[in-house]
Amino acid sequence: MLADKIKDKSVQVGIIGIGYVGLPLARSFAEAGVRTVGFDLSQAKVDALNKGVSYIPDVPSAAVQDLVWQKKTLRASTDFDGLSEMDVIFICVPTPFDKHKAPDLTCVRSAAESVAKTLRSGQLIVLQSTTYPGTTEEVVQPILEKTGRQAGRDFYLAFSPERIDPGNKKFNAQNTPKVVGGIDKESTRLTANLFRTFIDADKVQEVSCPKTAEMCKILENTFRAVNIALVNEMLMLSERMGIDIWEVVEAASTKPFGFMPFYPGPGVGGHCIAVDPFYLSWKAREYDFFTRFIELAADTNMNMPYYVIDRLRRLVQNLKGARILVLGAAFKKDIDDCRNSVALYLIKLLEDAGAEVVYNDPFVPRFKFDHELYATDKNPREYVSQELTAELLSGMDCVLVAVAHSAYDFDFILRHAKLVFDLVNGARGRQAPNLRKL
Repeated sequence: MLADKIKDKSVQVGIIGIGYVGLPLARSFAEAGVRTVGFDLSQAKVDALNKGVSYIPDVPSAAVQDLVWQKKTLRASTDFDGLSEMDVIFICVPTPFDKHKAPDLTCVRSAAESVAKTLRSGQLIVLQSTTYPGTTEEVVQPILEKTGRQAGRDFYLAFSPERIDPGNKKFNAQNTPKVVGGIDKESTRLTANLFRTFIDADKVQEVSCPKTAEMCKILENTFRAVNIALVNEMLMLSERMGIDIWEVVEAASTKPFGFMPFYPGPGVGGHCIAVDPFYLSWKAREYDFFTRFIELAADTNMNMPYYVIDRLRRLVQNLKGARILVLGAAFKKDIDDCRNSVALYLIKLLEDAGAEVVYNDPFVPRFKFDHELYATDKNPREYVSQELTAELLSGMDCVLVAVAHSAYDFDFILRHAKLVFDLVNGARGRQAPNLRKL
């Protein structure tokens, strides 16, 4: 029985999608002694993993090598027929939105269809991809039940939200509490016990159903989006009043209760905060409910890049022909992930305004505007990170700090740049005549 296999760790776990969510999860199970197989359409990822090479900064290659070569508890494959051999299958695929801000569940449906082709009795299927409440039961379950097998009778089904924070040195897949909601009590219990193979028992929270677990994830990220919007609005007011919002937040943070610091910036990016609230607001319309807080927050956060451009116009007078160096291309500091990056959007807006733009990012050596949200040519040009030299800095009309990577030496930057417009308080604590803060 599956419960016995989980207990003695003889269970075999398959993970569809071995990216920022799937690979850390695979590592966690493999390090706990559970035989784990990562399934992915990318031959490059599969080949790298089987060679002991990690392509995710949060997962060191040394850890992968140990699991692949020594412990032999981890491997990868592009052959989805191998899902039939798995006792448990996790779906960890992207859930972006389209240009109309509507959920795009193409990858989830495709993964579920792959599972359905080899589905056998007794398997446990766990969706981890962030999505709107109802996806597990309204999208995944019907696809699996087209096989004639019934969830809760022939196979188990649950949802457990991913809580991966790229670049976070303190919390990872092994020590971040998990939330689990199955379609029935047995699906919930099995999934919870499976996570307890690598995480403390008291860090697994069982909830009543998949919808609750799905809503939990949306609430977590909407909470952040709304509070970021609040502080962004406070920033705009503070700028008019001649108040330093960064100093205000730092002072307010000294209160030991009733306050949690959120920081302003040029907008929100990444795979969660920039996406998840739209999933909920889209689903809410089905119930004739309009999520005014969420939509107001989205309106504020999505307008921040335009606010940045307006502020920059005041600083350089004319953006047409202005030479702008953008520091950072990732969506947050010290990672290489560019998904929904505000920095990239700023580059696009600057170029649309006629500016000559180059960028530097020690984690992102090159990128292309190849996403439909940017509405670019079918064959977009490649942008290449420029070496951050004194000559480069001094030759720019403005240096725009979009991401404050730890590698940046702000004393060096301020010493050589004509003008630095710091959008994220990277030069915190420094005073210079050529420094302007958002």
